[in-house]
Amino acid sequence: METIYSLTLKELETVLGEYGQKPYRAKQIYNWLYRKHVLTFEEMTDLPASLIEALSARYCIMPVTLVDKQVARDGTAKYLFELTDGSSVETVLMHFNFGESVCVTTQIGCSMGCAFCASGLLKKQRDLTAGEMVGQIMYIQRELDEAETRVNNVVVMGTGEPFDNYDNVLDFCGVINSDHGLAIGARHITISTCGIVPGIDRFAAGHYQYNLAISLHAPNNELRTRLMPVNKAWPIETLIDSLKRYSTDNHRKITFEYILIKGVNDRDKDAVELAELIRGMNAYVNLIPYNEVEENDFRTSDEKTSLHFYDVLMKHGVKATLRSKHGDDIDAACGQLRARHERNRSAG
Repeated sequence: METIYSLTLKELETVLGEYGQKPYRAKQIYNWLYRKHVLTFEEMTDLPASLIEALSARYCIMPVTLVDKQVARDGTAKYLFELTDGSSVETVLMHFNFGESVCVTTQIGCSMGCAFCASGLLKKQRDLTAGEMVGQIMYIQRELDEAETRVNNVVVMGTGEPFDNYDNVLDFCGVINSDHGLAIGARHITISTCGIVPGIDRFAAGHYQYNLAISLHAPNNELRTRLMPVNKAWPIETLIDSLKRYSTDNHRKITFEYILIKGVNDRDKDAVELAELIRGMNAYVNLIPYNEVEENDFRTSDEKTSLHFYDVLMKHGVKATLRSKHGDDIDAACGQLRARHERNRSAG
């Protein structure tokens, strides 16, 4: 059964029209879902009984059930959810000075094949619906209700490639950004892609105000192809051209995500080459400590090397940030917790 969380406000108005209901009913339902956080249609006491019965027969509300939860020393929480078809997905809650940030999964498994990533250990089985993404947020928001706080930042950086599930991802963003939905500001929603150029071009043409982040992780084609097979389809030159068009047409800054891997992409020459690649663009580099995965031999760069890499970028005129580690004492990397549960289930 489909979750009603999948419906944008306009789509919900259309559905309600099928039952002879006025458009204002959609805002009433959104209020119950996204302000009062109800879990049953019966709790929507200002709706006609006939409409409650019709909606209950057609839709569920919460599409996720908690299977496991890990909480790190720094408060980072990783959730393993089961969907209504028995599939499982991961979601992460991170605490920052600016508020509560949730990292959302967009696909069951991933077929991008990045060499360093735990997500690709389980190949893509299907796309998530917009409602299954919203459900990840809403489950966590109901927990945060007890602390009288709210999710105010969302990063679409979990398992899967967002631009390989473009329509559902943009519908999801529309629901959580809506003034009648979760009202999370567009500038507080970030979509990260590994470099699907047609998706970037389509996103640019839409003139969305959501932030765009690019998982780059290498400054040249040889290394990036070794780490990220997507580079074979859209090499760095093609990717950078697309990003320049996006930035010019939308007047938006781009974030380049760059995971620092010991001895692989963290050398002086890598930093200099990276600076030469993006210098002059309206962009900055987010340097990320690598969360190690037992299935490969990649290791995280030490603090001294990471700081030096940051310094080289800054000295070459490229703005950068060096992100602190989050949840390194739990199954922190995308896909790790799900992969462990899948292995345990197979062994059992």
